[in-house]
Amino acid sequence: MKNSLSKKQKKNMTRILISLVAFLIVVITDKIVDLAKVTDSNFGWLLPFCLYFAIYAVIGYDVLFKAVRNILHGQVFDENFLMGIATLGAFALGIYTGVSGKDIEGFDEACAVLLFYQVGEFFQSYATGKSRKSISALMDIRPDYANIETDEGVVEVDPEDVEIGQIILVNPGEKIPLDGIVVKGSSTLDTKALTGESAPSEVGEGDEVISGCVNMTSQIQVRVTKVFYDSTVSKILELVENASSRKSKAENFITKFAKYYTPAVVGAALLLAVIPGAISGDWYSWIYRALSFLVVSCPCALVVSIPLSFFAGIGSASKHGILVKGSNYLEMLNKANVFVFDKTGTLTKGNFAVTDISSQENRDEILRLAAIAEQGSSHPIAKSILQHYGKEVDSGYTTTNVAGQGIIAQKSDDVIYCGNEKLMRENNVDFAPHDGVGTVVYVAQGGKFVGWILISDELKEETKDVIDELNSMNCKTVMLTGDNERVAKQVAAQVGLTSYQASLLPQNKVECLEKILAEKGKGDAVCFVGDGINDAPVLMRSDIGIAMGGVGSDAAIEASDIVLMQDDLRGIAKAKRIAKKTMSVVIQNIVISLAVKALIMLLSALGITGMWLAVIGDVGVAIVAILNAMRVNSSSKRK
Repeated sequence: MKNSLSKKQKKNMTRILISLVAFLIVVITDKIVDLAKVTDSNFGWLLPFCLYFAIYAVIGYDVLFKAVRNILHGQVFDENFLMGIATLGAFALGIYTGVSGKDIEGFDEACAVLLFYQVGEFFQSYATGKSRKSISALMDIRPDYANIETDEGVVEVDPEDVEIGQIILVNPGEKIPLDGIVVKGSSTLDTKALTGESAPSEVGEGDEVISGCVNMTSQIQVRVTKVFYDSTVSKILELVENASSRKSKAENFITKFAKYYTPAVVGAALLLAVIPGAISGDWYSWIYRALSFLVVSCPCALVVSIPLSFFAGIGSASKHGILVKGSNYLEMLNKANVFVFDKTGTLTKGNFAVTDISSQENRDEILRLAAIAEQGSSHPIAKSILQHYGKEVDSGYTTTNVAGQGIIAQKSDDVIYCGNEKLMRENNVDFAPHDGVGTVVYVAQGGKFVGWILISDELKEETKDVIDELNSMNCKTVMLTGDNERVAKQVAAQVGLTSYQASLLPQNKVECLEKILAEKGKGDAVCFVGDGINDAPVLMRSDIGIAMGGVGSDAAIEASDIVLMQDDLRGIAKAKRIAKKTMSVVIQNIVISLAVKALIMLLSALGITGMWLAVIGDVGVAIVAILNAMRVNSSSKRK
């Protein structure tokens, strides 16, 4: 633990330990020899007063300073004020008992209150720092400089001064300062700070790179495509920095609760001291009860642990490459029970691939002929055929692109037809139609049908598992897609979706989502998952929008509430588990804190317990709540 402490935390821990040792020495000595009776004088109480007050000053000077400062700024009723009033009041009682010749009571309680309070504050600081590390790791992606080649050599400049189109040099070990395209060199990039993915990625000439990644192996030259303020790293930093400003309902409740609760308990303590004291004439007993009441009434456990629980949840998510824009979205995600998905680029890879060929025996020949015809085309279907063939393609063919039908490739008497059904019929080729889901490419040579190739958008490997997991959580899973009915039906059946809507334009998706929102039950929430580029209207309209593959996409970061930095659907279930754990801890802390405090406040008011139990109750509940909040981070790490 020591290695993870900041300089300030180490200083506070040293102060607490020194004060604790001194306090134990004085208390034990006082119990053995009764320090007030060391000198046979009416002022014998001054010795224990001076010893205890010295410890009090060391352990509590900052609490008193904050209380005075906040009062001067108009913020009277806070935990510092409560601690100050309670402890100074205890010292006043100690002086009163000493002057009146009674057994001195109050000095040791006053020191104990602040000592245990500082222990609680230390745990809070440590827990917050531990959770903050997950988020601050993202803050480390901010680049310090960019290398630009000039006539005088390589010069380091501020990334904000680099313009679009300029070439920057990125050396091994340096952060990529701006988004761009590699124009020279190849290297391995560490993207862990952005995506949470530990496996490095390889880049070469023509590949896109994003700011915040670390260049690991070789120097590369990058042509800048975005200015710093529009770059990925800038967008992410802005998102992270603003996350704490969007509070959940639970946090807003606690803020309002503390605003009215603290002055209410101060008033109650004052009445507890004055009214019974005036009636009975026993001012000492009732003031002591009122001070005990004040100590235990401090709302530290709630005020600290609830925001800390959400902070830990957001930090835990960020470690997995999941950026949550605020605790309110974490709270909403826990309620989400309807998940609406875009298809292309979300449930599927968004790229064309060869998924079936008519004849396995004749497979290579079909691919060879198709590759010859498609070799000069830049169409995604042509690229998928050439990639699947993966061999050297025969050259010397003249290709003719027939609009809406396909390609004819000819070399002397060798004629290859590669296209759809229309191309086959137009050239009198007797072919066998195929009704596969996807794009069917028919191949013929010299008027004779050779076979067909089925091209379709591939499902992501994790899609079915994620949909199954969401279904097992009793969530409804819906797909909205612009693809035709056949494609949509097959995908829905393959992955086990609850329902789907096909052949939708972007505006139709919004209409469908409006219907889903209108039909949802009270307390339910609708989550839309899309690629964040063409689904921005739906992402913004849903209760909570999750953008897939957000890296490098401005639309994803702007329109969504949660960004999955990896293009991996498993982040959705992971984020929901974190949200569920966070809300569980929040509710536990609220219930436990209020129940324990109410009980001890009642016992203090009735005079059944003294200030020692009040101290232990207040600080104990705070520490338990803080440790409970830390479980959000630790449990997700184990999973």
